[in-house]
Amino acid sequence: MTKLNIMWIIFGILTTILFFADLKLSSRAKEITQKESVILCLFWVSVAVLFGLLIGTMLGQQKMIEFYTGYLIEYTLSMDNMFVFLLIFSYFSIPKKYQPKILTWGIIGAVLMRFIFLFAGVKLLNAFHWLIYVFGAILILSAIKMAVQKEEGMDPSKNPLLKLIGKFIPIENTIKTGDFFTVKNKVLHATPLFAALIVIETSDIIFAVDSIPAILAVSRDTFVVYTSNVFAIVGLRALYFFLSSLIDYFRFLKLGISIILFYVGVKMLISDFYHITPLISLASIIFVLAVSMILSIIVKEKKINA
Repeated sequence: MTKLNIMWIIFGILTTILFFADLKLSSRAKEITQKESVILCLFWVSVAVLFGLLIGTMLGQQKMIEFYTGYLIEYTLSMDNMFVFLLIFSYFSIPKKYQPKILTWGIIGAVLMRFIFLFAGVKLLNAFHWLIYVFGAILILSAIKMAVQKEEGMDPSKNPLLKLIGKFIPIENTIKTGDFFTVKNKVLHATPLFAALIVIETSDIIFAVDSIPAILAVSRDTFVVYTSNVFAIVGLRALYFFLSSLIDYFRFLKLGISIILFYVGVKMLISDFYHITPLISLASIIFVLAVSMILSIIVKEKKINA
C-alpha cells in the first residue's frame, strides 16, 4: 500500500469521526456563544494544521505547503460566504439555536458537491490546459465584483430551486421546532429551516465558482486539493458564529478577500510564463489577510452627523 493510499484512509476515518461528532453536537437546539465559537475555530484549525504536518511527513514538504495554501485560500473565501449566510438566516428569521443544525447539514452537502466539482476540475485542467485562462479570468472578474458589490440586495426568495420545491411541497412560514419538515392538517410542509438549507446549498454552488479555480491554481494533486477544501469547509459552522459576533470589526475583510482572489486569478493567467511558488502564495495570502484585519481595527469608520 502506498503512502498516498494510507493518507486517503486516514483522511476518510478522521473526517467520518469528526462529522458524526459534529452532527451529534448540532442535534441539540443550543445557541453557540462567542467563547464556544472561538474554541471550536481553534480546534478545527488545529486539526487542519496537524493533518498538514502529517502530509509533510508522508508526502513531502511541497505537498504540505500546497495543502496549507489551499486551506488558507478556501478558509479566507469562506469568510465572505459567512456574511451571506448571515443574511439568509436573517431573511428566514431562523433562531440562533437552530442555525448550527442547518450549517452542519449544509456543510455535509458542500463536501459532497465539492468532491464532484474538484475532481471534475482537475480532470478538465489536465485534459484541456487552456481552461486555466478561463478560470483565471473568472477569479479576476469575481474579485472585482466582490470589491464593488454589496450583498444587501440579495433576496433568498428568488432562489430557483426553492421556487421549484415550493410547487411540490408547501413551505410553512412559522418556526415551532427545529425540524426540517412538519405535518399540518395531515399535509407535509417544509419549514423555514429547510428553505434556509436549500438556499445555503445552492449558494455554495455559486461560491464554488470562485473557490475551486482558486485552489486549482495552487495544486493539481487531487488529494491535496480535496483534503484542504474539506478541512476548510468543516470548520465553517464555528467560523460563522465567530464572525457573526464580530461582524462590525471586519470592515476591510471583504476588500482583502477580493485582493486575494485577484492575486490567485493573475497567478493562473501567468502560470505558463512565470511560476509563483506555493510558499510565496501562502505568505502573500497571510499578509493581505492580516493587513485587512489590522486596518479594520485601527481605521475607524466615519460617522455622518444627521
